[in-house]
Amino acid sequence: MMKSGEQLDMELSSGIAAFEGKHFAIAAQSLSPLADQGVPEAQYRMAIMAQNGLGMTVNQLLAYKYMRASAEAGLAIAQHGLGFMYLEGECVERNGQQAVYWFKRAAEQGLVGSQTTLGMMYEQGQGVEQDPEEAKRWYRMAGFE
Repeated sequence: MMKSGEQLDMELSSGIAAFEGKHFAIAAQSLSPLADQGVPEAQYRMAIMAQNGLGMTVNQLLAYKYMRASAEAGLAIAQHGLGFMYLEGECVERNGQQAVYWFKRAAEQGLVGSQTTLGMMYEQGQGVEQDPEEAKRWYRMAGFE
C-alpha cells in the first residue's frame, strides 16, 4: 500500500527530529525506508549516520551512495558533503575536480560554507590550479571582502 504524502512528511519529520536529538538508532529506523524511496533529506542524514557510525555500523559505501543520491537530487548541504568526501578522500577516492564540481553546485545555491571552501581551494591550489582571482571571487560571494 502506498503511503500518502502527509504520512511520508510525518515520518520524515519524526526521523529528522530523532536525528537532531541524537537518537540515531531511531532516526536510522525511520529514515532508511524514506532514503530508499529517494527522499533527499532522508538520504543526506542516512549518509551522515553511515559515514560516522551513528546508530549503525560505519558503512562508507552506503554513506557515499546516499550522499551522492541526495546531492544529485539538488540538496545543497548534500552537495557540500559530497564535495568534502571527494576533497578528503572519505568514502570515495580523493578527486579535486569532483570536489570543486559539487562545491560549485552548492555554492551556486548560496551555501556560504561551499563558497568559502572554494575560495580556500583556489587560494591554496588544493585540488585545483592556484588562482588568487578566482579565490577572491568566491570569498566575495561568501561575504568576505
